[in-house]
Amino acid sequence: MKTKVQFRMRVYRDEGIAIGPGKIALLEAVAEAGSISAAARQLGMSYRRAWVLIDEMNRALHSPAVNTATGGAHGGGTALTPVGEELVKRYRAIESTARLAAAADIAALTRLLAP
Repeated sequence: MKTKVQFRMRVYRDEGIAIGPGKIALLEAVAEAGSISAAARQLGMSYRRAWVLIDEMNRALHSPAVNTATGGAHGGGTALTPVGEELVKRYRAIESTARLAAAADIAALTRLLAP
């Protein structure tokens, strides 16, 4: 049996999640795919859901994490802004720092699990 420990940090703004694991994964998919629709397909969500998550995130930040260009003869596209890139970088760094800081406790905890 394989054991997996996963940190799921969320940053709330009022009642909503401004930054969380799903939104970070979406930003990473947008950066890779170059469009919201391709990122949504990659993550198995609707375009509308992806758009809503990006809009929520952009509204929660002092400047947008994502810039979009509408389609046309040469097509549109979506890219992360420097804020979006920084957001992903910092979020993943926090996860890594937490994982390293908690490594001994995680090992002790997982030793308590049945084989």
